[in-house]
Amino acid sequence: MIKKTVKDVDVGGKRVLVRVDFNVPLAQDGTISDDTRIQACLPTINYLVAQRARVILCSHLGRPKGRVAEELRLAPVARRLSQLLGQPVAVARDCVGPEAEAAAAQLKDGEVLLLENLRFHPEEEANDPGFAQALARLADLFVNDAFGASHRAHASVVGVAEQLPAVAGLLMEKELEALGKAVEDPARPLAAIIGGAKVSDKIGVLENILDRIDALLIGGGMAATFLKAEGYEVGASAVEEDRLEPIKGLIHRARCRGVRLLLPSDVTVAERLEAGAPAKTVSVAEVPPGWLIADIGPTTLAQFAQELRRCGTVLWNGPMGVFEMPQFARGTRDLVKVLAGLKATTIIGGGSTVEAVTEMGLAPKMSHVSTGGGASLEFLEGKVLPGVAVLENREP
Repeated sequence: MIKKTVKDVDVGGKRVLVRVDFNVPLAQDGTISDDTRIQACLPTINYLVAQRARVILCSHLGRPKGRVAEELRLAPVARRLSQLLGQPVAVARDCVGPEAEAAAAQLKDGEVLLLENLRFHPEEEANDPGFAQALARLADLFVNDAFGASHRAHASVVGVAEQLPAVAGLLMEKELEALGKAVEDPARPLAAIIGGAKVSDKIGVLENILDRIDALLIGGGMAATFLKAEGYEVGASAVEEDRLEPIKGLIHRARCRGVRLLLPSDVTVAERLEAGAPAKTVSVAEVPPGWLIADIGPTTLAQFAQELRRCGTVLWNGPMGVFEMPQFARGTRDLVKVLAGLKATTIIGGGSTVEAVTEMGLAPKMSHVSTGGGASLEFLEGKVLPGVAVLENREP
């Protein structure tokens, strides 16, 4: 990796501001329902504590839209982090200003402080220079360990890094190395499984990776647009009409390049995308008028599995159906099981896909489960992530 990491600099006794992504899901009672993102940052935090740094963590949570929202305070995160670290984690009542500065000044070597929700201030998302300077005043060094937020040019991601020496955390390093190797130097054949609701969300990724992959497997709601482009009738399924010509061009390009393109051959269709709605499995040539494609079918899964078993690397982003409804989650869940049994390098990205893998307890069976939804997509699109670009490079 060309970026300096936290291990390339002296952190002992220094105040280190660490941008983490603790945007965790909260249950109705305010407890954390999934602490995956907190656990992912533990290697960096534990390393800094062991090196006797004074650790100042900052994160956003939810979308408070620049105002204080009591239900989005970070106290529950601090409690869970305290349990995981085995030591107290102090919480500042703000992320900038006198209270934050006093809390940071009181830190001793090896102690950890969590600042309050960054997005309580509208200046955070506006990348306001004054807000970035106020954050920078708290520390001697900046560490970005929030890959999932690094496609955003926000004050705590980009602005602070322009004010302080800035390096990558260990999670950031892991993300960049795993995704970078998968794109630049993968074990072959390389397959990409792309799903999700909309073609428009993924077309940039498809166009960028098409020249790098050996097989492309399409599922999810976006498969309807692909099938329509191939001349199939897809009932009442959502089709992005303005994307039909680009998709036809992409299909032609794939076939000219010898990329094996697998579209669903059978699908689960439903009268409505509602729990308990009438549903059945049909060939893609037999989707009834007025019905909607809700998942891939078993024949498609078998075809996908056969293709994936011959691959050396598999990238997966996006569910195969309406995963949030149990009756339409089978395609996604069965595909998780297929990937868990592969000998290939398996890299999982995207919120719903990661959720499925984690919920099934099969994340340890995957080579890498990315913490970045939008960030991993933009990385695979070949875009420069602002939060990565601003970090210091290693000497050649």
